[in-house]
Amino acid sequence: MLKAPASILIAEDEPAISGFVRRGLMFEGFDARLVESGKDALEVLRDHRPDLAILDIMLPGVDGIEIARRVRSAEEAEGTRPLPILMLTAKDTVADRVAGLEAGADDYLVKPFAFEELLARVRALLRRAGSQAVPESALLTFSDIALDPGTRIVRRGERSVPLTPREYDLLKLFLTNPRQVLPRQTIMSRVWGDDFYGDWNVLEVYVGSLRKALEASGEQRVIHTVRGVGYALREPDAA
Repeated sequence: MLKAPASILIAEDEPAISGFVRRGLMFEGFDARLVESGKDALEVLRDHRPDLAILDIMLPGVDGIEIARRVRSAEEAEGTRPLPILMLTAKDTVADRVAGLEAGADDYLVKPFAFEELLARVRALLRRAGSQAVPESALLTFSDIALDPGTRIVRRGERSVPLTPREYDLLKLFLTNPRQVLPRQTIMSRVWGDDFYGDWNVLEVYVGSLRKALEASGEQRVIHTVRGVGYALREPDAA
């Protein structure tokens, strides 16, 4: 039996972009559906959940960031698997990237972009989503942090730590390699894949957002920068 093509929701109101993205994805064998407003995107996500969503930040009505927030909130409440989300933004600023990542996006792409780059990121996100199909059970702990791969619940002390899928993968990598210095290239390869074509600054953005989540109640830092090399998970008093 032939496997059904992956379904992709494209929420983009610029015809010059939405048209070539939809045509390109369909040519590559994907089931691509296009909507031009935040309201329509929410309806599709509610009634016909796709395998991946491409969301423009500046959508009319409900913007991409708010859509991502609602998707992640519903997933947390229902205990469903995270939907891969690729955010499109017209502004290449740290603030815009952080806003998208904090809302729950897995990756972002700055306009204008080449279709080949978008296609590579879509394929990488779908592969990562597929690799999460088999649940794991061994609890990962370090200091006062606990990560349950089976439920994807993360706690620090007594409080729950909400994370985006990418932040979760990044923390899991650190927890499986405690106290080891992980070079930036190793982290990018393990978390984003060898075919990642984006800006390496995305790692700094995600480390910053992960630290913010882990330190939200004033906890001490455990993810430390090793200057010129990468990062390491260390006890708070061992910086």
